[in-house]
Amino acid sequence: MKTTIYKSVELFLLFVLLPLSFLFQYALYIKGILTAIGFIYILIYLKKNHVLKLRFPNHACWKSFWKSTLIKLVVIMMITGSYVFLLAPETLFSVLLKRPELWFIILFVYTFLSVWPQEIIYRTFFYERYRELVQNKWLFILINAVLFSLAHLFLRSFMVQLFTFVGGLLFAYTYQKTKSTTLVSIEHALYGNWLFTVGMGEMLAFPGVD
Repeated sequence: MKTTIYKSVELFLLFVLLPLSFLFQYALYIKGILTAIGFIYILIYLKKNHVLKLRFPNHACWKSFWKSTLIKLVVIMMITGSYVFLLAPETLFSVLLKRPELWFIILFVYTFLSVWPQEIIYRTFFYERYRELVQNKWLFILINAVLFSLAHLFLRSFMVQLFTFVGGLLFAYTYQKTKSTTLVSIEHALYGNWLFTVGMGEMLAFPGVD
């Protein structure tokens, strides 16, 4: 009982209170320190429990993963490509065409300094630490997606909240099936990098061509 209460309080502090605090005006360096403390705490926990390891799934898992991920990617490409083409055609592939060097930097930074830490926190740690708190796996996936979206609330954009919620559902479902940080990070990077490539990067706080 005490363990459950402790984990619940920990979850609230790390995944609700901390993200919500970023909506308030206080020193940026304090926000950075709080974020770093939280991330270090998570890494220590994962290391202590031998979870923080680079694991490659078996061949069968890779085949299934690529099949489902590519289908989802095509759907995402069609929807977002049509959206940009119809509502903001001037931004369609703008960074890739006009500033390819910036596009490459964005892909690198996003993949290794954003996607990986997010998946370590919101999938690897979250599942390892809190899965036993919620018995229904679909409810757990929903909670994970809501909290993942909440982490982006500081960007103050409805589109960001929508995309991160949907992305959270997809990533949580993939992790639920594969238990692989590697696979879910690849999926996350593919979808996110496509958004930047197609011309939706500015809404996710990445620079444009201006």
